[in-house]
Amino acid sequence: MTETDIKPAMVEMQGVQVAAWRDPSLIVLEEVTWSVRPGEFWVVAGSPRSGKSDLLLHAAGLMAPSVGTCRVFGCDTYQLDETQMATRLRVGFVFAEANLFSQLTLAENVALPLLYHEKLPEAETAQRVAALLELLELTPQADALPGNVAAVWRRRAALARALALQPELLLLDNPNGGLTARHGHWLMRFLDQLWRGHAFLGGRPMTLVATTDDLAPWQHSRRQFAGVHEGRFTPLGDWGGDKFIGHRAVQELLAVPEGRVET
Repeated sequence: MTETDIKPAMVEMQGVQVAAWRDPSLIVLEEVTWSVRPGEFWVVAGSPRSGKSDLLLHAAGLMAPSVGTCRVFGCDTYQLDETQMATRLRVGFVFAEANLFSQLTLAENVALPLLYHEKLPEAETAQRVAALLELLELTPQADALPGNVAAVWRRRAALARALALQPELLLLDNPNGGLTARHGHWLMRFLDQLWRGHAFLGGRPMTLVATTDDLAPWQHSRRQFAGVHEGRFTPLGDWGGDKFIGHRAVQELLAVPEGRVET
């Protein structure tokens, strides 16, 4: 048993029935049992519209399961309301479409969590926002509205906003979708730095969960993988293991015959 195994889970699902965000009457995943523990880096792979995004919303406590139990930092998500704000702020979430406020500049979007939850002096807020913009290479676009910049910069602004309160757990929905090679390589390096302990976090490692329908860039010996296929969620362990190689989502996303996944 490793040190990670004995740490309390950040996310704990038992027999969860995952409903669709846009139509809660539609069940997209059945019987999800899953634990995310401190220091782990999970990649949940599946085709588009397979339920990955809905699963991530449940893991963040933004949706409560219709069946089963989901706990985030030990708090049942049925009870995760505004009175549990301290728990909510331990989780950062990055939507696939960024979900920025269109009438605010990128800098103003990044500042929102600090303004609402930290209530810092204006000068200190501005300083922290400037540091985040520099970290995400967004300084040249700071005063631009989201509609006037490319999608990749909107996504980086959403990531900066999610990092503003320095969460312990970061959830990212399809963060590498549609990225060019340059931006994709940057993202993978940056997320790896967060996971290992970025200087921005004072060297504190961050736990990460990302969904993807482009599996190849995520290959890493110390990441944990899960597959979503035909309404089922399956933890797969390490890249290249028997369960990983044999899973239909892996075979479809890597476009390889069964048993031919490169390790």
